[in-house]
Amino acid sequence: MPEPRVFVRWLAADSEDDLLSAAEEALADPATQWEHCGVWETGGPAVLMDSAEAGADLNVEYPNGGGLPARAHVPLPAGRWAVRATHAWDRDLASVGLVQLLPVTA
Repeated sequence: MPEPRVFVRWLAADSEDDLLSAAEEALADPATQWEHCGVWETGGPAVLMDSAEAGADLNVEYPNGGGLPARAHVPLPAGRWAVRATHAWDRDLASVGLVQLLPVTA
């Protein structure tokens, strides 16, 4: 979710709409319990990738025409970002994992 700078992990939901609804509900609820995960300093845009891949291998094709490892570009301005995470579920039993980046102010 680009605007609130949130990564959403699909844990359990019948549809993408249900998943995003659960994420939005968790973000809007002041009672959501967040775990603070430190500060990330970045020089600009980042790449989200599977932790099983080595960063050096992102441009190396899989054997037998398997293509490149999956990745998603994250248009993030340079700066310091507080990282927080939570697992949340709504009353319809959709369950999401959220990781949010919040700008660190001086």
